[in-house]
Amino acid sequence: MSTTASSNAQKAKDAKEEIKPWIRRLARFGYMAKGVVYALVGILAFMAAIGVGGKTTGTSGMLRSLAGVPSGNIILWIIGIGLICYIVWVFIKAIKDPTNEGTGAKGIISRIGYMVSGVVYGALALNAIKIASNAGSSSGGGSKQTMSAKLLAQPFGAWIIGAIGVIIIGYGLYEFIGGATQKFLKKFRTGEMDHHEYKVAKNSGTVGLIARGSVLGLIGYFFVQTAITSDPDQAKGLDGALSEVASNPFGQWILGVVAAGLILYGVYQIIRGRYEHMSFGKRK
Repeated sequence: MSTTASSNAQKAKDAKEEIKPWIRRLARFGYMAKGVVYALVGILAFMAAIGVGGKTTGTSGMLRSLAGVPSGNIILWIIGIGLICYIVWVFIKAIKDPTNEGTGAKGIISRIGYMVSGVVYGALALNAIKIASNAGSSSGGGSKQTMSAKLLAQPFGAWIIGAIGVIIIGYGLYEFIGGATQKFLKKFRTGEMDHHEYKVAKNSGTVGLIARGSVLGLIGYFFVQTAITSDPDQAKGLDGALSEVASNPFGQWILGVVAAGLILYGVYQIIRGRYEHMSFGKRK
């Protein structure tokens, strides 16, 4: 009797905690918007690598470039709204823990990471909406350097920047390993995929995560260099990392490979939006 009551109570709890369909739709749209952002950054970098007019730019630079194309403002609005949807989902992951990260050290670190991700993509979403409203600045890159300079001027500022760099390197390594081991496939409802979709998901996730992990590692290295040298110009974002890749011997070839990886990372995020498990305690 007690077992039946306990089972019913658990079912009621699961039903209560099940993610609302509209939240799942927001989350899936958010992943797809994030995928579009990285795919466009990758396309611009790949065009630069093969010399057909693209440029090595970060996400903010890509948004400004997008504003100059026909219907660019409409696309920017869609991206901005989509990223807001993504932010809602990562904050839900941080607060409600639908992915069962737990309250241990590893779970807490993961959930803090979700919060940081929400803040970062919140700034990107705001930037997209500002540019779409013709209120965005045409300059780029200075904000990162100004932030670094301000941090360096504060007590323990260099330590904070160094810690940020180590965290970025750690997350880059996490994504690199996730891509190399293909553990990301556990997030997908693979039973709903046909053979072609599964193959695209596996290949794009593998190459895309390895590429993004490598770029994040390079960005983290720049932050650590900033902490060591106390030179804010050493702090570089995605655009700086891609430019650094291009400046090395055979850099254009390497840039082309990395750019293709970022495009595939974008594809992976779009597929993730379609097929990722999204539920509290259940896989649906």
